[in-house]
Amino acid sequence: MKCIIGLGNPGKKYDKTKHNMGFMTIDKLMDSYNQTQMKKDFEAEYCKFKVGSETVFLVKPLTFMNDSGRAVRMIKGYFQIQDDEIMVIQDDLDMPIGKIRLRSKGSAGGHNGIKSIISAVGTKDFKRIKIGIQHPQRQTVVNWVLTPFSKDDAPAAFNGIDNAAAAVEDWIDGASFDQLMNKYN
Repeated sequence: MKCIIGLGNPGKKYDKTKHNMGFMTIDKLMDSYNQTQMKKDFEAEYCKFKVGSETVFLVKPLTFMNDSGRAVRMIKGYFQIQDDEIMVIQDDLDMPIGKIRLRSKGSAGGHNGIKSIISAVGTKDFKRIKIGIQHPQRQTVVNWVLTPFSKDDAPAAFNGIDNAAAAVEDWIDGASFDQLMNKYN
């Protein structure tokens, strides 16, 4: 199994905001795999499909960013998904816009969605793809992450989403996470 969890906030008001890089990557993957509908259950939207013999889950927690772990715990438990079958896609303030970095495990690094998942599932040992959104220069972090990218920054941001989706597709197709880190980091 492969369970890809994109972090973000539900609702139209947050659709294209910086904090929703995970949701936008899940949307890109939905298109790539010709998936058109998500189920609502476990406090999340998700779809489940096969790629060859691999069962794939694409997940968007609906609990808002700071409580993402609740939905992850429920889906993980119900479908008996193992820690090494989970990949979380998140935004990252400490990287330039659109840069991606893959990590096999680690601390939350100040990201409240990751903190929530670590607390809810009881481990830091799950894969992550971080997509850079850069630190704000003239506004608070909260205002920065909850606004869309500027016209100038949007191409780099969407390039980051494309690269994150490509890394996920490679993982689903059988690449090891070490191979992915060598290719995309």
